[in-house]
Amino acid sequence: MQVLITHGRMARARVMQFGALQLLLAAATLVLGLMALSGAIYHFVFLKAVQEGWPVVGPLVQWVVRGEVAQRERFMRENLDAIAQKVGEMQAKLVRLEAMSERVSGLAGVKPEELGTHRPRAGSGGPFVAAGEPSLPQLQQTLAGLDEVADWQGELFAFSESRLFQARLDALRVPSSPPVPGVVGSGFGLRSDPFTGHSALHTGLDFPAEPGTPILAAAAGVVLTAGWHPEYGKLVELDHGQGLITRYAHGRALHVQAGEIVKRGQEIAEVGTTGRSTGPHLHFEVLLQGVPQNPARFLANAPAPLVAAHASAVRDPRRR
Repeated sequence: MQVLITHGRMARARVMQFGALQLLLAAATLVLGLMALSGAIYHFVFLKAVQEGWPVVGPLVQWVVRGEVAQRERFMRENLDAIAQKVGEMQAKLVRLEAMSERVSGLAGVKPEELGTHRPRAGSGGPFVAAGEPSLPQLQQTLAGLDEVADWQGELFAFSESRLFQARLDALRVPSSPPVPGVVGSGFGLRSDPFTGHSALHTGLDFPAEPGTPILAAAAGVVLTAGWHPEYGKLVELDHGQGLITRYAHGRALHVQAGEIVKRGQEIAEVGTTGRSTGPHLHFEVLLQGVPQNPARFLANAPAPLVAAHASAVRDPRRR
């Protein structure tokens, strides 16, 4: 495309040539310019006319934008209603979650005041229905409250979980598993000493068993002692923490060493008759802060025959 430019009869004409790409760029620039100009006119003239109520332009522009404004308001209202419905569903879920957290914290022995933080107001259920139609500030305030309650419940669940985990660890360290299957031959308490015949305190439970019968750890712990003792013979002592210790005496062979970590039910020795013993059996003791305790109180999961035999042994202190 060529454009001829001249300023008069005697002036020399100028010729300008434009390619297709240049024409396209010029057209695009012109369109963008017109769009920008129309936008400026709309925002700075028509909207001002609507706001200030110009006699002719104002009603015309209001008629044009009325449909757009109504559509926008309808869209906003539908979205607010949907959000309000979701808020109501969240409130109902948080009510159920709060009831569940109270049961779990009760099982864990956790009191809400132990968290040391302000407990948010208890939630309420049902769909969200505001006085009139829900507004955005109302929904924002409600969501902020729900977020606070959710954070609180999360902290309570985490604290309860840690407490339950600690309780499980403590249970694993309680000697509640029989170290040898079978019945008790001699119970805890006063009895006639098998060597002297005099009345003496028997500080544990005796489990008669064949030589070589595996001796199992009654609970998880750390091997405190594994070696020879003048009275207990081949002895294993397990430290379960919190001042709780178990002893496994008169063994024939020991399968652990001092400092070794053992788990509940692990074989630590074999039944024998070493030390101050009249026959093959396991002498099992439980000590708390160095004081002998009745092991039968800890053997909560002991079979019924063992419990019955122990009850019989308690009634007859001379039995050993």
